Amino acid sequence: MNTLEPAHCCPECRSSLVDDVQNGERICSGCGVVVAEQLADYGPEPVSNGLENRVKLARATGQTTLSQHDLGITTEISISSKDFSGKAIDSQVVSQMHNLRKWQQRVRVSSSRERRLASVLTKVSETCHNLSLSKNVLETAAMIYRGLDDHMVVKGKSVTAISAATVYLACKQCDVVRSLEEITRAICAPKEVRTKSRLAAKYYRIMVMEMGPVAAPVVSMDKHISKIANLAQIDARVERLALEIAEKTKGSPVTDGKTPNGIAAAYLYVASILLGQNVAQKDVSGTAGVTEVTIRSRCREILSSYNLRVALRPSLARK
Repeated sequence: MNTLEPAHCCPECRSSLVDDVQNGERICSGCGVVVAEQLADYGPEPVSNGLENRVKLARATGQTTLSQHDLGITTEISISSKDFSGKAIDSQVVSQMHNLRKWQQRVRVSSSRERRLASVLTKVSETCHNLSLSKNVLETAAMIYRGLDDHMVVKGKSVTAISAATVYLACKQCDVVRSLEEITRAICAPKEVRTKSRLAAKYYRIMVMEMGPVAAPVVSMDKHISKIANLAQIDARVERLALEIAEKTKGSPVTDGKTPNGIAAAYLYVASILLGQNVAQKDVSGTAGVTEVTIRSRCREILSSYNLRVALRPSLARK
């Protein structure tokens, strides 16, 4: 509470006045009379070092988000039976506010394009939430979909499939390893995963062809190896050796036209054999989403194309 100047005094007892910034009232410090209410705070913004705390403490913000069709700047009419001071609202006023809220929602998505945009962005937000993706991926996916109208016809396409394809492309641009099947599984019923994955793959190819290859950068092999190693709980030494083997064989024809998960799983399996670790092909294949035959084939190609030499540091003899 901030004390005001002595010139502003109470009209009843002539005591000094203070501002209650939480309730927006000006009260007397002596008798407690409320001199004014609903005050506007013209003071400076709260100071904070962190961005998150600065956003929470700010009285007003100009931040917008692409993940909402109206950029997140529309005023929402809350569902409540009390006013800002906690007093109950008359039933007739509550009915009027309900009608205003209903018509506000209708006006916000008046055209078919806005309705389609709102439904797709809602599905994209749901997908990113289910996969625990960062806000950067969400904003990138929203920006990609907003730019699709200039490159391809979005009308008439499946909302689920186009959302999965958009999130998949956003993951590639943000260097996040997620397969299209993982993304589709997060928003579809189990019996629809295969169908929606094929449809999403079709939309993804159309998006890349129309928007250019720059829109879909290639995720490095290191990301795939680290992801499989973390999910399969493989030893860190095996992961480091697999990353070294992948670096030594970078740019080789062994990886041309092959599934990145299969190559990454083969690198990890070869590294585990060289280090004498007991890693089963079944565990690696189940985590990578490929078959054991694929891992054996990729291992055969790697071992037949390169001569691997591993220099191990000898253990210190005990005195």
